[in-house]
Amino acid sequence: MLEKKNILIVEDEVKVAAFIHKGLQTQDFSSDIADCGFQALSLFNQNHYDLVILDIGLPDMSGLAVCEQIRKSDNRIPILMLTAMGSLADKLSGFEVGTNDYLVKPFDFMELLVRVKSLLKYYPEKIKQQEILQVADLELDLNEKIARRAGKEIELTAREFSLLEYLMLHKGKVVSKIELAEKVWDINFDTRTNFVEVYINYIRNKVDKGHQNKLIHTVVGMGYILKQK
Repeated sequence: MLEKKNILIVEDEVKVAAFIHKGLQTQDFSSDIADCGFQALSLFNQNHYDLVILDIGLPDMSGLAVCEQIRKSDNRIPILMLTAMGSLADKLSGFEVGTNDYLVKPFDFMELLVRVKSLLKYYPEKIKQQEILQVADLELDLNEKIARRAGKEIELTAREFSLLEYLMLHKGKVVSKIELAEKVWDINFDTRTNFVEVYINYIRNKVDKGHQNKLIHTVVGMGYILKQK
């Protein structure tokens, strides 16, 4: 049985907080509610959360300040910011302190749910605190966004980095083209296209070329696996 995802709701409007909490319960999520920034940070430091839903307008401090504090201790957990202000400048302020997504009030719960599920897809709970992934002599620094093989830096595009990160997070496991398309590109896989193979070849040329120990392997008819032979 899969463990429930735990969400921290930071919202000082009682009715809004209760609305989100009850909605998440119907979708089999567990959640805690904080009605101010101080309580939010206290709960965050005491418990494990998979995602934070954070109101920007709190009574004791700005949600931006709360986000900034969370990012000092965890730069991986997804944060969905709620705001009554939907201007581009407001959104940019949130992204600058580490917000992953924005939802403007008032909102429909189903839209919030879609955003929550989308954010959770990219942050496997077991690796949120992990800063460097390693397989053999291949290293991926998640903070600095740098890949190295045998100590030598590898130049990757943002998409190549995301693809390699997903393979390394699932090292030793065969991942299908469909899974990669959905998790790395967030799109439904079209069997008539070969963009996954193209990008696998890109990172294979950068990661394995010139090395006797190949790490990225094709499993015919099934997908790809990153492992040390």
